[in-house]
Amino acid sequence: MLHSTQEFLSGNAIPGASSALPVLDLSLMDGTAVEQQAFIQQLRLAARDVGFFYLTGHGQTIQKQQQILALARQFFALPLADKQQVQMIHSPHFRGYTGLGGELTRGQPDIREQFDMMREEAVPAQTDISPAWQGLIGPNQWPTALPQMKTELLDWQQSLSDITVKLMRALMLALEQPADALDATIKAGPYQHMKLIRYPGVDAKASSSKQGVGAHKDPGYLTLVVQDDQSGLEVETEQGWVAVAPLPGAFVVNIGELLELASNGYLKATLHRVVSPNSGIERYSCAFFMAAQLDATVPLLQLPSHLADEAKGPASDPNNPLFYQVGQNVLKGRLRSHRDVAAAHYAELAKAV
Repeated sequence: MLHSTQEFLSGNAIPGASSALPVLDLSLMDGTAVEQQAFIQQLRLAARDVGFFYLTGHGQTIQKQQQILALARQFFALPLADKQQVQMIHSPHFRGYTGLGGELTRGQPDIREQFDMMREEAVPAQTDISPAWQGLIGPNQWPTALPQMKTELLDWQQSLSDITVKLMRALMLALEQPADALDATIKAGPYQHMKLIRYPGVDAKASSSKQGVGAHKDPGYLTLVVQDDQSGLEVETEQGWVAVAPLPGAFVVNIGELLELASNGYLKATLHRVVSPNSGIERYSCAFFMAAQLDATVPLLQLPSHLADEAKGPASDPNNPLFYQVGQNVLKGRLRSHRDVAAAHYAELAKAV
């Protein structure tokens, strides 16, 4: 089912959702030429005007999504000692468990606990760890108390990666580029980063902050989010902050800064945040971030003139410059977000960010 971005921008409700994000059906890309073109046109509008949308028809069942969220609940319900066994401070690759307030967004602590994982890889030979971003390459940490986590999450991460590659190629067609226009940047496999997240309830009267996650843009190509039935994710629009209500079975998708950069601002990376649930309520989600491989340099796409004329140029944050070189960009973000890991494993670099 397709809905116009005007429905979002005017605040009109979409059937089946209490939020007004566009709803796009990825299965249309496997349909007739007319269906494919309808999807590509809708994708272009959603990615240009909003930067956020719901994605259905992606091939992942509600049951599988619920299974992943149930695994997240199991992990966060473990005794603290079991979670600290895989605490991120032990990993120079920024993998593992982070407790409440352990990650910063724009310098402020987020009220969430999370488990981070990336592609399962061997550590490069010691002589090869240059430039510094190669320190991101390595194995994940896995809790011994939940041995099933490794297989289930690695399989899930790969399935989400495949969806984002298909979606990115559709975005290239929407920009009137060859579908494989950015394939050279993921030829060895896209950069993968996934989080299981728990947001505890916060008593607004007792706390000065309800920052589940502070306002930010995602740095990669594309993000997919599975939400439970609790609201909290919000998107900034010209009309103010809009709630992204859970839509059963749908992923929430947003455009990352690398696509904004590659399209000279035609595609929109949008500020978003998570507001903590009220006291007595917990919120769980799984977020997957796909970017170019770490050794890639993202190109500036040459858009046709009628699209180039609409490109606004990438938004620039002077306090958080974005680099075309992917590994440098990713490492900078991790150093800023996880100051304890940065100090433990990247002491000199940490001083510069």
